[in-house]
Amino acid sequence: MRTFSRVVLAGGAAAALVVTSGAVVAGASAATGGGAPIVLRAAPEHRLPKIFGTTFQQDPGHDFTKRIRSRHDGVLRGWVTHVSGGVAEYEPIRWKKGTHTEGRFVGPPEGEVMAYASRLSSRLVYLSALGCGRVGTSLTVDRRGLGVKRCPRSLVAKRLQRPAMITVREGAIVRIQEIYTP
Repeated sequence: MRTFSRVVLAGGAAAALVVTSGAVVAGASAATGGGAPIVLRAAPEHRLPKIFGTTFQQDPGHDFTKRIRSRHDGVLRGWVTHVSGGVAEYEPIRWKKGTHTEGRFVGPPEGEVMAYASRLSSRLVYLSALGCGRVGTSLTVDRRGLGVKRCPRSLVAKRLQRPAMITVREGAIVRIQEIYTP
């Protein structure tokens, strides 16, 4: 009975480790008596681009001469330009240093087509840098200047042209995290 309890406890601890770390556990097959290893993987995490990057992010393999379509999976520094019928149009942005001020974010120059369109996920997470109420009444950012206050999805259509980190997965926007600019 003691051996059985130890195996159950060890198996539970190994399962907890797998769930929290997202790692592959090959030794779990010995504890469970099965021949195949247990594999659990977390959702893919995408590398965050430089927040104040001075170049437009590239999307290798994307052809802008064809119809407007979704960006490949990843995080884009950009802003939403239009929302209609559950689809958002957005474009990449870059930081332009100023001569009299720190600078500002700018989109592609006039005539250069660099727009994307993706559906808004039903599980969209919108993280505001300025709170959910009136803009400018509260500041809700982390140490990097990215928004942390979760706001309703309906606010996306009201706050166009705001710099943000836009996360796209499987052709849908799953996260919009505003960038605070003074």
